[in-house]
Amino acid sequence: MKIHNQSAIAFSVTRYQRNETKMEKTLDKLASGLNIHKASDNASGLAVSETLRAQVRGLSQAQRNMQDGLSMLQAANDGLNNVNGLLQRARELAVMNANETMTDADRQASQLELEQLMAGINDTAHKMEFNTKKILGDNAPLVLMVGANPGQQITLDLMDTSTKALDLENLSVLTSSDASGLISQLDQAILKTADNLTVVGSYYEAIEHHMTNALVKEANLTSSLSKLADTDVAKEMMQFVSLEIRQKSDQILVSKVNQNTADVLNILTK
Repeated sequence: MKIHNQSAIAFSVTRYQRNETKMEKTLDKLASGLNIHKASDNASGLAVSETLRAQVRGLSQAQRNMQDGLSMLQAANDGLNNVNGLLQRARELAVMNANETMTDADRQASQLELEQLMAGINDTAHKMEFNTKKILGDNAPLVLMVGANPGQQITLDLMDTSTKALDLENLSVLTSSDASGLISQLDQAILKTADNLTVVGSYYEAIEHHMTNALVKEANLTSSLSKLADTDVAKEMMQFVSLEIRQKSDQILVSKVNQNTADVLNILTK
C-alpha cells in the first residue's frame, strides 16, 4: 500500500529551496538598490559598472577642481581691480603734480601718497593667495584637471602684478618733469593690468564651458550606470511576489501531504 509520494515531496522541497534562494537575491537587490549586488550577479556587468562609476566620480571631482579654479580667478580678478584702482589714483597724482602751480610741500605730500600706493600694489601682489598659493605675485602656470582622464586639463598662466613687473619702481612726482614722465609709465601699467583682467576673464569663461561639458557628460554616464547597476524596483517586487506565492504553495502542498500521511497512520494504528 502506498501512503506517501516521496517524489512529489522531494520536488516541492527542492523548488521551495530554489525559490528561497531567489527571494534572498531579490531582497538583497531591493534592500541595497543595486541590481548587481555582488560579482556573481553579473560578472561582466560589474566590470562595466565599476568603469562607469570611476568616470562619474572622476567627473564629479573635476567639477570641484574647476570650481576651485573659478574661485581662484575671482580672487585674482578682485586683486587686479584693486591694483587698477591704485594705478588710477597714482596717475591722478602724476597729472596733478605735472602742473607748475604745486608747491614743494604739495609735491612732498603727493610723493608720500605715491609711495603708499606702490606699497599697496606690492602688498596685493605678494599677499594675494588662494589655498596658500600666490596668484598675483608669480607667473608660474597653474594646471587644472577638467576631466576624469589623463591629459584632460587646462593650464592657467598666472600673472605678476608687483611694481617691478609693472616697471613702476623708484617713482617720483617731486618735479613737474618727473610727474609728466610718470604719466606714460602709469598708462603702460594700467594697460598691462587691463590685459591681465582680460586674460582672467577668458580663463573664467573657458572653465565655465568645461564645467558645462563635464556636467552633461556626468549626467549621461550616471544615467547609463543607473540602467546597468540600479535595481528595477517594480520588476523585483513582481518577482518577489511571484516567488512568495510559489513558496506558499509548496508549503501548503508539503504540509497537506504530511497531514494526510499522519491521518492514514493514525487509522492504521487503531
